[in-house]
Amino acid sequence: MSNIKFPMSNQTQNQNDKKVYDLVERTSKFGIMSINFAKSLSENNINNPIINQFIRSATSIGANYMEADCAESKKDFNHKIGICKKESKETTHWLIMIQAANPEKETECQRLFKEAHELTLIFSSIFNKK
Repeated sequence: MSNIKFPMSNQTQNQNDKKVYDLVERTSKFGIMSINFAKSLSENNINNPIINQFIRSATSIGANYMEADCAESKKDFNHKIGICKKESKETTHWLIMIQAANPEKETECQRLFKEAHELTLIFSSIFNKK
């Protein structure tokens, strides 16, 4: 994703370290990392439905954030942010299931779980400020 830039309006800044955190880029990177991880999993009767659900929820986070960024009203924005929160939380569930079915992937699952959990906390914070 090094060559892709996302010129979006919603950027937040942490006052302590002055870094800009772009949720469009962060959620897109998470979706891509999730896709690449899913490609590394073996296809079988147990993994296939779990991977499908995982990819749907993991990539939905960014798509819904893009919709929130272009919301037509405050109510629409809050609704889309609520979906981002639910999808990131659901993604943590599917990562737990993937780890249970693929114990050898624990390290990768934990890394993705951490990011999905952080996204859940971010979207929960935005949602609760409504």
